[in-house]
Amino acid sequence: MRIFLSRQRRLYSAPVRVVSEDGQRPRVGLALGSGSARGWSHIGVIDALTEAGIEPDIVCGTSMGALIGAAYVAGRLSALRQWAEAATWRQIARLTDVRLSGGGLISGRLIVTFLRNLGISEPIESYTARYAAVATELATGREVWLQTGPIHDAVRASIALPGIFSPVRVDDRWLVDGGISNPVPVSVCRALGADVIIAVNLNGDLLGRRFSEPEPPAATESTRVSGEVVRRLLSRLPLPLARKATESPAQAPAEGQPAPGYFDVLTASINIMQDHITRTRLAGEPPHVMLVPRLRSIGLMEFHRAPEAIAEGRACVEQALPTLRRYL
Repeated sequence: MRIFLSRQRRLYSAPVRVVSEDGQRPRVGLALGSGSARGWSHIGVIDALTEAGIEPDIVCGTSMGALIGAAYVAGRLSALRQWAEAATWRQIARLTDVRLSGGGLISGRLIVTFLRNLGISEPIESYTARYAAVATELATGREVWLQTGPIHDAVRASIALPGIFSPVRVDDRWLVDGGISNPVPVSVCRALGADVIIAVNLNGDLLGRRFSEPEPPAATESTRVSGEVVRRLLSRLPLPLARKATESPAQAPAEGQPAPGYFDVLTASINIMQDHITRTRLAGEPPHVMLVPRLRSIGLMEFHRAPEAIAEGRACVEQALPTLRRYL
């Protein structure tokens, strides 16, 4: 396998040309990885591929990749892009229906309503392109490929990030985020018949972000989003417990060493988990071309930074076009 490095943006490519069994244009599979707010970059990736004449026949997504992939196969990517690029932190916060029961901070019902209102709601089997969303069975840890039924329900199961979203019950199984078992679903694309697989890995440069670099200016809005979620959560608690939760710690951290907050710990833990799982899965199941957008500065909950993420996804594909054209 050859490794191409350019301006610190990594592109991995196998050295052989792939042709479909019938000698026609190879079937292109697009594996869209998990990454929460960084997943907006998938929009830029798909836009750039489409403009270059590369239209995926098979789209498989995990977590945020499942959401963007669903918008693409449903023909609603443009509408989702317009909403994402204009969304403020207040609009993002309005989609967080916080509750204390159900195994997560957010029930996710408002997300499902948002998808349905956007027109991402038909049965998966009714779309032209093949689609699969990856989730994880909570009881066994097995990955689950959702290929039938309403597409918004498949997305909701795939984005059920532990600690944030409540799990979803599908066919007598509790499902959570697919990033726990298969963060970049290359294997799913291959199983569905893709001849050439383009994978997008959003987790390639995340470790140490929160604790080794100063927070970017845009992080102030992320803090507001996280703070809004916490305030909604505290509003559900009895008043004595809410007051206790907001008290200062008995022992303040040393000067210059602020203790990480709830979302800091959660983000860093998820980054570590997904980085290790991604490396392991991709070592055994490499795609033909893997794109790794530079998204280190965008945090887990910074959904208001869609324009930056989309632009980076587009730039990543534009750099990769010579390699992609050799295959296609």
